Amino acid sequence: MVSMEDIKAIYLLEGLPDQILEKICPMSEKQQFKEREVIFEEGDRADNFYLLKNGKILLEVEVAKQIIISLGSIKSGYSFGWSSLIPGSSHTSYAVCTEPCEVLITPGDEFLELLKEDHASGYRFMNEVMKILKNRLDRRTGQFLKVMTKHPDIQKLLGL
Repeated sequence: MVSMEDIKAIYLLEGLPDQILEKICPMSEKQQFKEREVIFEEGDRADNFYLLKNGKILLEVEVAKQIIISLGSIKSGYSFGWSSLIPGSSHTSYAVCTEPCEVLITPGDEFLELLKEDHASGYRFMNEVMKILKNRLDRRTGQFLKVMTKHPDIQKLLGL
């Protein structure tokens, strides 16, 4: 069973009132995963929102056979599987455990309904999600531009 302590240890949920957190507990379940176990794959239906209680997870994409790129890592106290918060979505990456993990799994549709019941909490939660996504987008844009400037054709155009 998922406890209030479990839920309160997730950073993204910190700003939500206890009455909302108390409703998340019974809709969630704990699950153990082994090292290298895949939680979801790219293209899978995104039905669940995941809260990492313990462990570390990599978000990866396979760009070609034998070529896997890590998009980021999730550490204890953070969440992933945000595609589940957009009805009808699929996962855009793999989630792979780098060590044994304990994950709280919450149905995305039920979580969204809960946020709809309390608009202020829903806004607070989604605002935090947007901050995290903006940070990721800024970081990936910087990485992309850095890689592009190292490309030989681009270096010729820049006179480097």
